[in-house]
Amino acid sequence: MESSTLESSALAPSGSITDVEGIRVGHFTDARRPTGCTAILYERGAVAGVDVRGSAPGTRETDLLEPTNLVDKVNAIVLSGGSAFGLDAATGVVRYLDERGFGYSLGGAPPVPIVPAAVLFDLTVGDARIRPTADSGYDACTKATRGPVAEGNVGAGAGATVGKLLGNKPMKGGIGTASIKLPNGLVVAAIVAVNCVGDVVDPSTGQIIAGALTPDGKSFLDITRSLRNGTGVAARRASSGAGENTTIGVVATNAKFNKTEMTKIAQMAHDGMARAISPSHTMFDGDTLFAMSTGTSPIAANVTAIGALAAEAVSGSIVRGVMMAASIPGYPGYREMQR
Repeated sequence: MESSTLESSALAPSGSITDVEGIRVGHFTDARRPTGCTAILYERGAVAGVDVRGSAPGTRETDLLEPTNLVDKVNAIVLSGGSAFGLDAATGVVRYLDERGFGYSLGGAPPVPIVPAAVLFDLTVGDARIRPTADSGYDACTKATRGPVAEGNVGAGAGATVGKLLGNKPMKGGIGTASIKLPNGLVVAAIVAVNCVGDVVDPSTGQIIAGALTPDGKSFLDITRSLRNGTGVAARRASSGAGENTTIGVVATNAKFNKTEMTKIAQMAHDGMARAISPSHTMFDGDTLFAMSTGTSPIAANVTAIGALAAEAVSGSIVRGVMMAASIPGYPGYREMQR
């Protein structure tokens, strides 16, 4: 099959979101289905924003991140499989942080951990009764490290699939991460769980690297080209793949920004999703990106420049998410399609 490879891709992203000093990442993976969740921790509190572009989101605490609202820092962000059931994973992360005294302080009350979350739909992969729980979120926190982050069929990407819009043969998605390190010490990074209704495209080549397959499973259908030819345009076909998707992620930087600026960076980061997923932000996706600023760099950064780099980190993370994904029954992975 004609496609780019992990080694030859101009993006060939390296690094991870943990390259932003102080951020830790932990996965919980339930191999029985598979499904899982991912905790992105910055316990002391990172200024955060969010932007939701898909029309079928499953989220927690996103209203809190509106620039007009009081709390401006988060202690962790959770990405999870399991659809709405998976939001329970954030409760376990709250418990983990509460036990260690991290959270938003107000008056004489104990600090309240601030843990926004977003979920993707993976219930059609395996036994839908198996989904991330509060204990799963807690377990992800206990495994969180500042080192390299596992990618592919782990955490929130364990049950992720891609290429479902026209009801044809989909492929395995996954979770990926990438970072961009600038000479002045600024870092912009992302982690994304790729579970899209559309195809995944390597922006550096314009080639599809994962997505809907033809009935014989030997080549890519090319969803966008099919739509241009009229396939699936009628309303009776438009419901194919409904509720089975959503790409979610987090971008992070050590640059110092306020809540309004981080919201803008989250918005700009969605450009990276649109470059790497075709189509994206659909009625059947709940595409959501959070943005975190640790503010540890002394460099005064340009919000537009960081937003543009955040989009690049998101594209790179998406490419890695599918390239690192292994096949599971019924869903071939990227490497299998290269044979």
